Amino acid sequence: MTRALIVIDVQESFRARPIWATTSDLKIADQVNRLVRLFRQAGELVVWVLHAEPGTGGAFDPALGHVRLMEELERADGEPLIHKSSHNAFTTTDLQQLLTERDIRELTVCGIRTEQCVETTARIASDLGYQVTFVIDATATNPIPHRDAPADQSVAELLADPRTLPAEEVIRRTEYALAGRFATIATVEHLEAAAGPQT
Repeated sequence: MTRALIVIDVQESFRARPIWATTSDLKIADQVNRLVRLFRQAGELVVWVLHAEPGTGGAFDPALGHVRLMEELERADGEPLIHKSSHNAFTTTDLQQLLTERDIRELTVCGIRTEQCVETTARIASDLGYQVTFVIDATATNPIPHRDAPADQSVAELLADPRTLPAEEVIRRTEYALAGRFATIATVEHLEAAAGPQT
C-alpha cells in the first residue's frame, strides 16, 4: 500500500449554509463514495478530513453539530478521521505522520471546496514530495464574490453581481493551475477504468 485517498471536508457544515444551493455538485457524496469503494477494493488507505472552527458560532463550529461527514458517505471502521483548522489538511493535523508511518507516497485528493481546501492540500502535498492526483469531478465549490463585494452580500446578490466568478469557472481555473505543476488531473471514471473491473 503506497497510495491513499484523502477526502477533504465533505461535511454537513456546507449544507447548513445558504450558499449550498449554488454548489457545483450537490451530489458530490456520490462521486466521493465511488472513489472510496475503488480505494478500499484495492486495499489502499482512505483518510477522512473535517474542517472545524471552534468557538466561531458558525457552521464549522463543532458545538453546532454540523462538523460531521455528510450522511451519505460510507466511512468504514478503522479509517482515520482527522480534524483540521487550516485550509490544508497538513498544517494543523498529524496527517503527514500518519502517511509516513504507512509509507504512503501517492495521494489522491477530492472534496470541498475545489479551489480552497482541496487545492491547498494538493499544493502542500506536492511540495512535501507526494505524487498527487486531483480528482476534479469529485470536488465541488460555489461561485466566488468579487474582492470588492460587500461581506454581507446575500446569495441572490452574489448571483446577480456580474463580477462574481461562477463555480464552473473556478473549477476550470483550478484545473489549469494545478495540472503539470502540482498534480495530475483525473476524473472518477478515468480512475475506475484504470483499475479495471471491480467485484
